[in-house]
Amino acid sequence: MIIVSDASGTTLTHLSISAVERDTGLSKDVLRVWERRYGFPQPDRDANGERLYPIAQVERLRAIKRLMDAGHRPGKLLSLDEGELDNLATRQVRSKVVDEVGDLQRQILSLLQNHDTVGLRQTLAQLLMKQGLQEFVAETIAPLNRAVGESWMRGDMQIFQEHAYTEQVQVVLRSAVNAMPHRAAKPVVLLATFPNEQHGLGLLMVESILAPEGAYCISLGTQTPIPEIAAAAAAYGADAVALSFSSAYSSKQALAGLQSLRAMLPERVSMWVGGELIRRMRREIPGIVTTSSLADILAALRQWRSEHSNR
Repeated sequence: MIIVSDASGTTLTHLSISAVERDTGLSKDVLRVWERRYGFPQPDRDANGERLYPIAQVERLRAIKRLMDAGHRPGKLLSLDEGELDNLATRQVRSKVVDEVGDLQRQILSLLQNHDTVGLRQTLAQLLMKQGLQEFVAETIAPLNRAVGESWMRGDMQIFQEHAYTEQVQVVLRSAVNAMPHRAAKPVVLLATFPNEQHGLGLLMVESILAPEGAYCISLGTQTPIPEIAAAAAAYGADAVALSFSSAYSSKQALAGLQSLRAMLPERVSMWVGGELIRRMRREIPGIVTTSSLADILAALRQWRSEHSNR
């Protein structure tokens, strides 16, 4: 329940009908009609017989008004209990998010098909400023990557257009990461891909998620020989090695390489692996943390910090 206080700081348990009208946007007449017709709201009365609405009922009225604004009929809404209203509101928000993502994807694909790289970069930069780096990567770039890949596989996009998209995303993300204050902090995370893995956008996305959390990221880029990754981990004093695999990479080759690298690294060095290939494999690899989403990367970071907080 939301705690409501007046100007003096006194906690209020009820609101007058005038206050409810101002708070919810529902007129006094509507409130009285609903009370007679639907039996809700059910206000208490003060010593003068004036209506006083419990805060819990005001919260429910707010939810009903939001759903009415989204196009739902009041008669149906007033028949729902609090849990059903919450579920409907959640579905409404998800539907709105899906619509917004769909609109954005269509906009980006249109810019690519019209070869408008300037417009593409400006659109991405504006979204970054609006959302912040981590939300931009997780909620905008991740689904966009899948949409662009699917468009290419359907034949709606040429290879050079997919490359142009990737390049513009990298420019925007790299600028954002470079603008952040860099300091040696824990954990030190080494970023790399195995030989024959040419896709480096996943590494930059991981860095964009970890850097705002204070992790110190060192990127080796793409196609680094496995023994060189192990040597770099020792040279830089890495606490974790993060690796990214695109869907085109061989799962057999990835597993063999991961097992080889795990054997080369000290036990204290964590290994975090992710990317489209790992997301599709959905399997555990001994001694290695597999991440199927960018949220899992944050979970791995927090787990590492929890385990090393007293060391």
